[in-house]
Amino acid sequence: MTGNRLTLRSALFFAFITLAAGLFLGWRLGASGPAVQAAPESARKILYWYDPMKPDAHFERPGKSPFMDMELLPRYADETSTADTGLGLAPAFTQNLGVRLGTVEKGRLDRATEVSGSVAFDEHAISVVQARTGGIVERAYPLAVGDRVRAGAALVDVRVPEWFAAQSEYLALRDEPRLAAAARERLLQLGMSTAQVDALERRGKPDAIVTFHAPRAGMLSEFDLRQGMTVMPGQTLARINGIGRVWIEAQAPETEMSRLAIGGKATVRLTALPGQALEGKIAALIPELKRETRTLRVRVELSNPDGILKPGMLAFIRLRDVNDEPASLLVPTEAVLATGKHHIIIAASPDGRFVPVEVAPVGEAGDRTEIRAGDLQEGDRIVVSGQFMIDSEASLRGVLARMRADEGDGPPVAAHVHANAHTGIGVVESTADDEIVLAHDPIPELSWPAMTMPFALSKPGLAKGFAPGQKVRFHFAETKEGPVIERLEALPPGGAS
Repeated sequence: MTGNRLTLRSALFFAFITLAAGLFLGWRLGASGPAVQAAPESARKILYWYDPMKPDAHFERPGKSPFMDMELLPRYADETSTADTGLGLAPAFTQNLGVRLGTVEKGRLDRATEVSGSVAFDEHAISVVQARTGGIVERAYPLAVGDRVRAGAALVDVRVPEWFAAQSEYLALRDEPRLAAAARERLLQLGMSTAQVDALERRGKPDAIVTFHAPRAGMLSEFDLRQGMTVMPGQTLARINGIGRVWIEAQAPETEMSRLAIGGKATVRLTALPGQALEGKIAALIPELKRETRTLRVRVELSNPDGILKPGMLAFIRLRDVNDEPASLLVPTEAVLATGKHHIIIAASPDGRFVPVEVAPVGEAGDRTEIRAGDLQEGDRIVVSGQFMIDSEASLRGVLARMRADEGDGPPVAAHVHANAHTGIGVVESTADDEIVLAHDPIPELSWPAMTMPFALSKPGLAKGFAPGQKVRFHFAETKEGPVIERLEALPPGGAS
């Protein structure tokens, strides 16, 4: 009787264990979202066993993982299709992972070169006032170098005795056309302008004093005249720099020469005008390279109607090339995962699946990257953030494993993108200089159950001061050698804080 009771209890206990194991396996399969319906357990063909923390390592028989204290899991034949069709995740699970999507666009990268320079006068807008004949300064108007003058402003009055006699002769011969023409020509040869001769005819009397005016508006850069000074023929009386337009002189690296062209756009910011961006254009690329610095002199032209730009101001210039290339595919830079030999983008299909696509980046500018290879098209939706969480889930199913099989020492996607992507809670079992053993709680984003396992430390002595039995929060990254803890935080004995 007693033997029968024990047999009945054993049968009930075995049935309960079998039911619990079946419920747990069903939950695991449902969380991973397989693309095909699972066959009955007895009818499913097992291809190999694997450790969920190192899915690339395959084993012929079940048992304990050689990497840590946990059982190997089976890989069934009807699950292999997910490597080609991608990973399916429930919408709520995707939201919890923090997955953010972006769109593949078509356009041109705004490639730019950042250089510094300074404001200078436009040397094409310089006027020089010179004396055409000798004389004496009767009056120098109250001006000095650096003063701004308007066009037509009087600069200096000069007495020219030689002009007085010639003017008197011309006025006396006005009634004799042939003689008057000769006298007029003499006045012009002495240095009088046609306008001055015409004014003499209207006035009807000689005047030996000539007034020199500013031929353009701008700043006096040369003016050194005083009353009573003698003026020689050809002497410079004044030099005026126009300020309606200025130059920005900058030095661009030799490596950027092929991307710069006359007419290219330039955005200028000045320390004297914070918050303002001025638009100009590349006016000249000086055909001489500085050997010492291996730089090319670039001249940017900038309109200055209000005269707020002063020569000598420090400027920061963003030079943009004239891009005539056709539009190409552009993606957010953070969507591109560098995994060693490959660059991968995780595409989101309309049916909610995530499929890795290998691409070839061509260039990067700002927050966008140009790609010219891969199975992506304009308008496709791609994962911009949360890739490392999808990668962790996909690693259990082998979706990305085949892309890493030939990478040698290439780092995992998750470790490359987010070095401190994972966090767990555990209790210290033992510590060493470069290792710590933790009994940690489940880590859902990696589908890790609760277990006791060793972790390598990112630097020796990181676990110093932590004692066995102490509760900690640990931040770790997955590497090819295994999980590596980068930060440890002590927690109160009662729970996480």
